[in-house]
Amino acid sequence: MWYWIGFWLAWLLFRLGFRLRVVGRERIKDSWKRGGVLIACNHTSYFDPPVVGVAYGRKTAFLARKSLFKKGFLGWIYPRLNAIPVDQDRPDFTSLKRIIKELRGGNPVLIFPEGQRTVDGEMLEAEAGVGLVIAKARVPVLPMRIFGAHEAYPPGSKIPKFFTRITLCCGEVFEFSDAELDVKGREGYQAIADKVMQKVSEINKP
Repeated sequence: MWYWIGFWLAWLLFRLGFRLRVVGRERIKDSWKRGGVLIACNHTSYFDPPVVGVAYGRKTAFLARKSLFKKGFLGWIYPRLNAIPVDQDRPDFTSLKRIIKELRGGNPVLIFPEGQRTVDGEMLEAEAGVGLVIAKARVPVLPMRIFGAHEAYPPGSKIPKFFTRITLCCGEVFEFSDAELDVKGREGYQAIADKVMQKVSEINKP
């Protein structure tokens, strides 16, 4: 219940307050037919998770810093919004198992391959961890790219700039071959992550 309350509140906020435009809805609908899908998107703003959630249109798990689950209201609401706690300071195998379980169970999971928000709006390199998730879960990937969220609510800003247009563009769903996924070690996982980030960067604003 709380997820869908949050969904519709976010829908109103971004539709009315930021004129959210979604490009490639047919690609989103195509991903619905594929069961578990890893949604990979650039990360420029606190707005990114709810923007993707609103655009995707189905209950989606996403990752959030573990420390946020220990603070008052956020600690209460995040689990109810289908968030998965992740420890950014050390390897977190509990979270990894939860992500893979969600994907293998046919559920979409949102991951920001960069692992953190960019400060200047430019995309960062992907972290090897996303490659590890894909290699273990072996699910299709839906690349997305958000434009305008950094301008609407950049890191460090206290007040969003309302009516700044946010556009979310979807790329084509793609899959890795068995040969690409049969890797071990950081270098192999990094190669997978780099390909994901390349697919995201190739998406242009219409």
